[in-house]
Amino acid sequence: MLLGRKTLLILALIGVLVGVVQWRAHAKEAAADADFPPIGELMNIDGVTVHAKVVGNGPDLVLIHGASGNLRDFTFDMADKLKDKYRVIMFDRPGMGWTDILPKDSGVWNTAAASPTEQAILLQKAADQLGVTDPVVLGHSYGGAVALAWGIERPEQTKALVLVSAVSEEWQGDLGWQYRLTGSLLGSALIIPAITAFMPAKFVQKNIDLIFAPQRAPKGYDSYIGAALALRRGSMRANAQQVNTLLPHIKQMVARYAQLTMPVEVVHGTADTIVPFDVHAKVLMTQLPDAVLTTLPGIGHMPQHAAQPQVLAAIDSAAERAGLR
Repeated sequence: MLLGRKTLLILALIGVLVGVVQWRAHAKEAAADADFPPIGELMNIDGVTVHAKVVGNGPDLVLIHGASGNLRDFTFDMADKLKDKYRVIMFDRPGMGWTDILPKDSGVWNTAAASPTEQAILLQKAADQLGVTDPVVLGHSYGGAVALAWGIERPEQTKALVLVSAVSEEWQGDLGWQYRLTGSLLGSALIIPAITAFMPAKFVQKNIDLIFAPQRAPKGYDSYIGAALALRRGSMRANAQQVNTLLPHIKQMVARYAQLTMPVEVVHGTADTIVPFDVHAKVLMTQLPDAVLTTLPGIGHMPQHAAQPQVLAAIDSAAERAGLR
């Protein structure tokens, strides 16, 4: 049966709308790439591009950022305060910043994601190319899960871990409708391009405010961090899929925490509503053989900015306990 004129018109309008959304999304991505180019080295690791930034001299210190982030979170001002003591190696995680999505996880209709272990293995290969040996590994938020996986995969070569607001434990409940939507097939194909194309700057700023709450982001952070990179279609898909699939991997990793016999420094704010202290840090301290907890009363999810002296002190403590300083 031939389609009626009204149906054809509706289909044509839908096609035009989809085309406009995709065109605008592409334009926004091109602008993000131009405004926030790589600030480090682009490495080829088994056909996957990994973005790494290395500064300073001293014992090796690897920094791994959290969800929706990139290594600029550490180069904002923290790396400059570490480079006189450490050789600081910062990576963009897969799909974030300028590091590629793993080939098996790419595509509009894909809902799989690189596990913390797969991400750790990729970054370890990049670290090997950079000549990294016996590092202290710091992970923030989702990056904390990757740091834990790093230690599990290379227990003898990982001298110490520093876990800042780290996701480490099983949690109850879901992650909210936003992650359910963007992590779905429909969300990946239709909703994410619309967000990329039309997300208002005020909404981006509101999200940054929520991440830092109850503190405020430091002056200049919002214009420096490159939030537009996280709004690219591929990065949004990778982030949604990584977060949505994290819980089963955490359940598997928890059983291996007792193997992490290296020194561990855990730094966590009591006002963190994104990765709650009681659910994660408090429980983690009962599972690690050699961990020290720094509790930050009233501090939210971003101690590397809001309580930076304490984070720097935890790094120094980890290095000293590991015999690196």
